[in-house]
Amino acid sequence: MDQLDEAPALTSLTSLKRSLDGCRRCDLWRNASQGVGGQGPARALIMLVGEQPGDKEDLAGAPFVGPAGRILDQALAAAGLPRDRLYITNAVKHFKNEPRGKFRLHRKPDAGEVKACRWWLRQELRLVRPRLIVAMGVTAALGIFGKAVTIKAVRAKWQQLAEAEALVTVHPSFLIRLPDAADRRHEFDKFVADLAMVRDRARRLD
Repeated sequence: MDQLDEAPALTSLTSLKRSLDGCRRCDLWRNASQGVGGQGPARALIMLVGEQPGDKEDLAGAPFVGPAGRILDQALAAAGLPRDRLYITNAVKHFKNEPRGKFRLHRKPDAGEVKACRWWLRQELRLVRPRLIVAMGVTAALGIFGKAVTIKAVRAKWQQLAEAEALVTVHPSFLIRLPDAADRRHEFDKFVADLAMVRDRARRLD
């Protein structure tokens, strides 16, 4: 057994959030303001998993409150999924960045950092007990499945896990990076369609 897995299980989401600031499982805490836990009902049917906190999330201590969060909110509204009924978190709990003067440049977490953070994600899964999990982006998928996948290969295909069903889609920040407005609109519609699949699955389970 990995020694990281020997830590006592947490008893609540409140204790999880309180414990995150003391996490030293990897070095990402060094350049981050705080650990960022999930947000949402303690028992949610659906859990959305992003990749990592960004600059805004790191400062606010809450997931998806920056530009990607605004895109996510628009897509959730279009798909008919109320955000306040979802548990939203990230695969990695600290903001990986490279300080450059007054700015902090976003850097992608590596596989070792995602693995180190899986303990926290497993705690959230155990406490929230979602029946549907949405992995947004390849880092989120790595955190959920424990192995690398490509979005193209598994997107919008339900995967059966021991504790829930999982669906992989893009991360909202992918839409922000698209330079062409028509491409952004097209990809946004595809993202909404993926979330609508989750909505329809949830209605059958609710």
